[in-house]
Amino acid sequence: MKPQDIIAAKSLWIFGYGSLVWKPDFKYKRSKVGHIRGYKRRFWHGDNHHRGNDEMPGRVVTLIEDDDECTWGVAFEVTGAQVDESLSYLNVRETVCGGYTTKMVDFYPEGEEHAPVSALLYIATSDNPLYLGPASPEEIGAQIAVSSGKSGHNMEYLLKLAMFMRSSCPQVEDRHLFSVETAALTVVSYLLAAQ
Repeated sequence: MKPQDIIAAKSLWIFGYGSLVWKPDFKYKRSKVGHIRGYKRRFWHGDNHHRGNDEMPGRVVTLIEDDDECTWGVAFEVTGAQVDESLSYLNVRETVCGGYTTKMVDFYPEGEEHAPVSALLYIATSDNPLYLGPASPEEIGAQIAVSSGKSGHNMEYLLKLAMFMRSSCPQVEDRHLFSVETAALTVVSYLLAAQ
């Protein structure tokens, strides 16, 4: 789907796999939990606005192509005027402030047997200046534990994403997410004990 076709669409699904799962901040008709295939979620993207700053960027998730993986999240259906309103909002939140580009992907709603729906996805690529790349869960967790930006502490982002996965997708073991969560909580516990 070309950008002009997306804007002209009367109905559009938008897939969220990071903060959108708990804070879409745009009006939508309905939402569904489900997954996309061929991608894995990783805390490999830097954030110097929402969850960090220039001196101490936070870490947020992006998607890395991997044919053997799938990523769970939430897709939101926007219709009518909501299409333009949500895209205008998300293009600032994700593209201008976050450094993401867009792609269309197949979204598979949980528990539904019929064909997938096409959904818009915001994804950061490795050529983005904010892209930090791979690191160990301990390194990522330590960075998250001490970073904060205009939208709040980086720990809030991590913990809310982990909470979403446990409550909405309890059957899914997101090893990367949960290992980063464990590492970050260990750092926070250490910092609190040292006070």
